[in-house]
Amino acid sequence: MITLQNIKKARENIYTLAKSTPLVHSQFLSKLCSGEVYLKLENQQITNSFKIRGAINRITQLTLEERRRGIVTASTGNHAQGVARVAEQLNIPAKIYVPTNTSKAKLDKIKKYNVEVILYSTRCDEVELKAREVAIKEGLIYISPYNDEGIIAGQGTIGLEILEELQHVDIIIVPVGGGGLISGIAIAAKSLNPSVQIIGVQSEVAPTVYESLKADKIVVIEEQDSLAEGLLGGLEKDAITFKLIQKYVDDFVLVQEETIKEAIQQLWEKENQIAEGAGAIAIAPILENKDKFKDKTVVSVISGGNIEENLFQKIVSGK
Repeated sequence: MITLQNIKKARENIYTLAKSTPLVHSQFLSKLCSGEVYLKLENQQITNSFKIRGAINRITQLTLEERRRGIVTASTGNHAQGVARVAEQLNIPAKIYVPTNTSKAKLDKIKKYNVEVILYSTRCDEVELKAREVAIKEGLIYISPYNDEGIIAGQGTIGLEILEELQHVDIIIVPVGGGGLISGIAIAAKSLNPSVQIIGVQSEVAPTVYESLKADKIVVIEEQDSLAEGLLGGLEKDAITFKLIQKYVDDFVLVQEETIKEAIQQLWEKENQIAEGAGAIAIAPILENKDKFKDKTVVSVISGGNIEENLFQKIVSGK
């Protein structure tokens, strides 16, 4: 069970290797929806993604024997980069399994660190299964991108920062892949203020968690390619995040791919922020349904900024 105390303890663990990120007011989005909108800029985190928070918290919990044996993980990029950086800093052997279609921008950043990078399959679920098989076979510690209490508590530190900086928050909008980020933020936020509404968001072409919530059980969805590729991968059948989302998340929405593209463009043009699709998606619900947020104080979690340069230039130029 993850508590507020676990998340506060995680904050003590992570601030030696990560940082508190800016929370900035968005004049553009506030005017658009006639509310007050703030952006939690995890794209400005070390490694340009929130993922390093959970990676630090989980890895620093390993025993000396576990560190000696080494770790393995699977990721579309941001979690891999976080694990790689922490492993190098703590001198822990690490194997990183990534899909063969991982963006060059993310792959290049992972390879900067002293870890073994293995490309395997185009399917995120198959990559994860392979990494888990290797963990069992070689006696390594598997570091899940989301399905782990230490990971979730680390991501929850974002919720602490938001609620400590803003006295009043009505809504927090959070991108959802495996659910580690929204689970941690929701536990932290609702422990401090039960009235805060937590809204999850996914692309309509990859709605695994959305459809699972509708079915009241984890279902397998055939995901399509998305600009929010960092959110792809589905859920493990025993994912603890699913039950946490059921318990703590108030609403869940799907947005169009075209809106994700618009979100990337608007964050650059209006806020001078580089955001990948999986991060920019947090403002897409406001772009699609501005009236829902009228007179509300809203925080959108811009979860990452690792986007392929060519793709970014194509989007912001309107091509």
